[in-house]
Amino acid sequence: MIEVTESPLSPERIVESVKSEGSGCVVTVTYVGLIRNHSQGKPVLSVEYQDPDGSASSTLQKIADEARRGWPIENVAISHRIGKLKVGDINLVVAVASAHRDEGFAACRYIIDQFKARLPTQKIETYQDGQGK
Repeated sequence: MIEVTESPLSPERIVESVKSEGSGCVVTVTYVGLIRNHSQGKPVLSVEYQDPDGSASSTLQKIADEARRGWPIENVAISHRIGKLKVGDINLVVAVASAHRDEGFAACRYIIDQFKARLPTQKIETYQDGQGK
């Protein structure tokens, strides 16, 4: 499941999306990214993620496909929230189901690292002093 949405993210729903009846010994690795209250040494008021050209979903799909090629994982879900988020809101959930934990953790880390390196959306931080980046 690849999802780019303006709706709040539910980690439980996303974890459920990767499970299957045949995966009794699956390790589900979940990463939940939160908006923190500081960045660049400044207090953060909000963060806005925009997908102006609508390409975020395809970038996330490419990252998921790369993870599937790199590790023997059963399923992967990446959900990224766009729009204006406040401190404490969830902006990213990554869930990976695999038969063994080492592969699950490695694939999940790869997806998160690639998300950070290839951020598929534009990120605009607004600081409490009114400045933005």
